[in-house]
Amino acid sequence: MDLEQISKSITLDTTAMEDIATACNKLLDVQKEVSDLEDKLKKKKEEELKLSEQDIPNLMQKAGAASIKLTDGTAVEIKPYYGARIPASRTEEAFNWLRENNFADLIKNNVTLTFGRNEDNVAKSIVDDLRNKGHNVKQAEKVEPMTLKAFVREQIEKGKDVPADLFGVYVATRTKLTTKE
Repeated sequence: MDLEQISKSITLDTTAMEDIATACNKLLDVQKEVSDLEDKLKKKKEEELKLSEQDIPNLMQKAGAASIKLTDGTAVEIKPYYGARIPASRTEEAFNWLRENNFADLIKNNVTLTFGRNEDNVAKSIVDDLRNKGHNVKQAEKVEPMTLKAFVREQIEKGKDVPADLFGVYVATRTKLTTKE
Protein backbone atom coordinates (compact mmCIF):
# COMPACT_ATOMS: atom_id res chain seq x y z
CA MET A 1 0.00 0.00 0.00
CA ASP A 2 1.48 3.36 -0.98
CA LEU A 3 1.10 6.74 0.76
CA GLU A 4 -1.75 7.87 -1.50
CA GLN A 5 -3.78 4.73 -0.74
CA ILE A 6 -3.18 5.16 3.00
CA SER A 7 -4.26 8.80 3.03
CA LYS A 8 -7.44 7.94 1.09
CA SER A 9 -8.27 5.15 3.54
CA ILE A 10 -8.08 7.46 6.55
CA THR A 11 -9.85 10.47 5.04
CA LEU A 12 -12.93 11.20 7.12
CA ASP A 13 -16.11 12.70 5.82
CA THR A 14 -17.10 16.23 6.86
CA THR A 15 -19.78 15.06 9.29
CA ALA A 16 -17.38 12.77 11.15
CA MET A 17 -14.81 15.60 11.41
CA GLU A 18 -17.46 18.01 12.74
CA ASP A 19 -18.63 15.42 15.30
CA ILE A 20 -15.05 14.85 16.48
CA ALA A 21 -14.36 18.59 16.68
CA THR A 22 -17.58 19.16 18.63
CA ALA A 23 -16.73 16.37 21.07
CA CYS A 24 -13.18 17.73 21.51
CA ASN A 25 -14.50 21.23 22.22
CA LYS A 26 -16.93 19.78 24.73
CA LEU A 27 -14.04 17.89 26.40
CA LEU A 28 -12.04 21.13 26.65
CA ASP A 29 -15.05 22.90 28.21
CA VAL A 30 -15.57 20.09 30.73
CA GLN A 31 -11.85 20.03 31.62
CA LYS A 32 -11.94 23.80 32.22
CA GLU A 33 -15.06 23.43 34.36
CA VAL A 34 -13.44 20.62 36.40
CA SER A 35 -10.35 22.78 36.93
CA ASP A 36 -12.50 25.75 38.03
CA LEU A 37 -14.49 23.54 40.43
CA GLU A 38 -11.26 22.09 41.89
CA ASP A 39 -9.99 25.65 42.47
CA LYS A 40 -13.27 26.62 44.14
CA LEU A 41 -13.18 23.49 46.31
CA LYS A 42 -9.59 24.21 47.35
CA LYS A 43 -10.55 27.76 48.37
CA LYS A 44 -13.61 26.52 50.29
CA LYS A 45 -11.50 23.96 52.14
CA GLU A 46 -9.02 26.71 53.08
CA GLU A 47 -11.93 28.85 54.31
CA GLU A 48 -13.35 25.90 56.27
CA LEU A 49 -9.97 25.23 57.91
CA LYS A 50 -9.54 28.90 58.87
CA LEU A 51 -13.00 29.00 60.44
CA SER A 52 -12.46 25.68 62.23
CA GLU A 53 -8.88 26.22 63.45
CA GLN A 54 -8.64 29.97 63.87
CA ASP A 55 -11.78 32.09 63.82
CA ILE A 56 -14.14 30.01 65.98
CA PRO A 57 -11.45 28.87 68.49
CA ASN A 58 -10.36 32.53 68.90
CA LEU A 59 -13.97 33.63 69.46
CA MET A 60 -14.55 30.76 71.91
CA GLN A 61 -11.34 31.63 73.76
CA LYS A 62 -12.39 35.31 74.02
CA ALA A 63 -15.72 34.14 75.43
CA GLY A 64 -13.89 31.85 77.86
CA ALA A 65 -15.72 28.75 76.66
CA ALA A 66 -14.53 25.38 75.40
CA SER A 67 -18.04 24.33 74.41
CA ILE A 68 -21.42 25.99 73.99
CA LYS A 69 -24.87 25.14 72.72
CA LEU A 70 -26.44 27.44 70.12
CA THR A 71 -30.13 28.38 70.19
CA ASP A 72 -30.87 25.92 67.35
CA GLY A 73 -29.46 23.08 69.46
CA THR A 74 -26.10 22.82 67.68
CA ALA A 75 -23.29 21.90 70.08
CA VAL A 76 -20.01 23.75 69.44
CA GLU A 77 -16.82 22.37 70.94
CA ILE A 78 -13.17 23.20 70.39
CA LYS A 79 -10.68 20.40 70.84
CA PRO A 80 -6.99 19.88 70.20
CA TYR A 81 -6.10 18.25 66.89
CA TYR A 82 -2.85 16.41 66.26
CA GLY A 83 -1.40 15.45 62.92
CA ALA A 84 1.86 13.71 62.09
CA ARG A 85 3.56 12.30 59.02
CA ILE A 86 7.14 11.17 58.63
CA PRO A 87 8.66 12.92 55.60
CA ALA A 88 10.02 10.37 53.12
CA SER A 89 13.41 12.07 53.17
CA ARG A 90 13.67 11.66 56.97
CA THR A 91 12.33 8.10 57.40
CA GLU A 92 15.61 6.51 58.47
CA GLU A 93 16.34 9.33 60.92
CA ALA A 94 12.83 9.14 62.38
CA PHE A 95 13.04 5.35 62.78
CA ASN A 96 16.43 5.71 64.48
CA TRP A 97 14.92 8.23 66.92
CA LEU A 98 12.05 5.86 67.69
CA ARG A 99 14.49 2.99 68.31
CA GLU A 100 16.84 5.11 70.46
CA ASN A 101 13.92 6.36 72.56
CA ASN A 102 12.36 2.93 73.19
CA PHE A 103 9.49 3.30 70.74
CA ALA A 104 10.71 0.73 68.19
CA ASP A 105 7.49 -1.24 68.66
CA LEU A 106 5.72 1.44 66.57
CA ILE A 107 7.69 0.32 63.51
CA LYS A 108 6.26 -2.49 61.43
CA ASN A 109 8.94 -4.51 59.68
CA ASN A 110 8.06 -6.54 56.59
CA VAL A 111 10.64 -8.41 54.42
CA THR A 112 10.26 -8.99 50.64
CA LEU A 113 12.70 -10.63 48.26
CA THR A 114 12.71 -9.87 44.53
CA PHE A 115 14.28 -12.16 41.98
CA GLY A 116 15.04 -11.66 38.30
CA ARG A 117 14.26 -13.85 35.34
CA ASN A 118 15.39 -17.43 35.47
CA GLU A 119 15.76 -17.30 39.26
CA ASP A 120 12.53 -19.16 40.03
CA ASN A 121 14.37 -22.13 41.53
CA VAL A 122 16.50 -19.90 43.79
CA ALA A 123 13.43 -17.95 44.91
CA LYS A 124 11.43 -21.11 45.60
CA SER A 125 14.33 -22.62 47.55
CA ILE A 126 14.78 -19.52 49.75
CA VAL A 127 11.05 -19.12 50.35
CA ASP A 128 10.70 -22.81 51.23
CA ASP A 129 13.69 -22.58 53.59
CA LEU A 130 12.36 -19.49 55.37
CA ARG A 131 8.85 -20.91 55.60
CA ASN A 132 10.24 -24.16 57.03
CA LYS A 133 11.89 -22.02 59.69
CA GLY A 134 8.50 -20.39 60.41
CA HIS A 135 9.13 -17.05 58.68
CA ASN A 136 6.79 -15.11 56.44
CA VAL A 137 9.04 -13.55 53.76
CA LYS A 138 8.81 -9.77 52.93
CA GLN A 139 10.35 -6.53 54.31
CA ALA A 140 9.18 -2.96 54.45
CA GLU A 141 9.44 -0.79 57.53
CA LYS A 142 6.70 1.69 58.26
CA VAL A 143 4.73 3.30 61.02
CA GLU A 144 0.98 3.29 60.47
CA PRO A 145 -0.31 6.88 60.09
CA MET A 146 -2.97 6.58 62.81
CA THR A 147 -0.46 4.94 65.17
CA LEU A 148 1.98 7.81 64.62
CA LYS A 149 -0.76 10.39 65.15
CA ALA A 150 -1.85 8.72 68.42
CA PHE A 151 1.78 8.44 69.56
CA VAL A 152 2.43 12.15 68.90
CA ARG A 153 -0.79 13.18 70.70
CA GLU A 154 0.08 10.99 73.69
CA GLN A 155 3.64 12.31 73.94
CA ILE A 156 2.60 15.97 73.65
CA GLU A 157 -0.18 15.54 76.20
CA LYS A 158 2.35 13.97 78.60
CA GLY A 159 4.62 16.99 78.07
CA LYS A 160 7.29 14.88 76.34
CA ASP A 161 9.51 16.26 73.60
CA VAL A 162 8.87 14.87 70.10
CA PRO A 163 10.98 16.15 67.17
CA ALA A 164 8.34 18.03 65.19
CA ASP A 165 10.40 18.11 61.98
CA LEU A 166 11.08 14.36 62.01
CA PHE A 167 7.45 13.48 62.48
CA GLY A 168 5.77 16.33 60.58
CA VAL A 169 3.94 17.28 63.76
CA TYR A 170 0.93 19.53 63.33
CA VAL A 171 -1.02 20.71 66.36
CA ALA A 172 -4.11 22.89 66.16
CA THR A 173 -7.42 23.50 67.84
CA ARG A 174 -10.38 22.42 65.74
CA THR A 175 -14.04 23.14 65.99
CA LYS A 176 -16.49 20.27 66.23
CA LEU A 177 -20.14 20.98 65.44
CA THR A 178 -22.83 18.53 66.42
CA THR A 179 -26.21 19.38 64.97
CA LYS A 180 -29.47 18.32 66.52
CA GLU A 181 -31.32 16.01 64.14
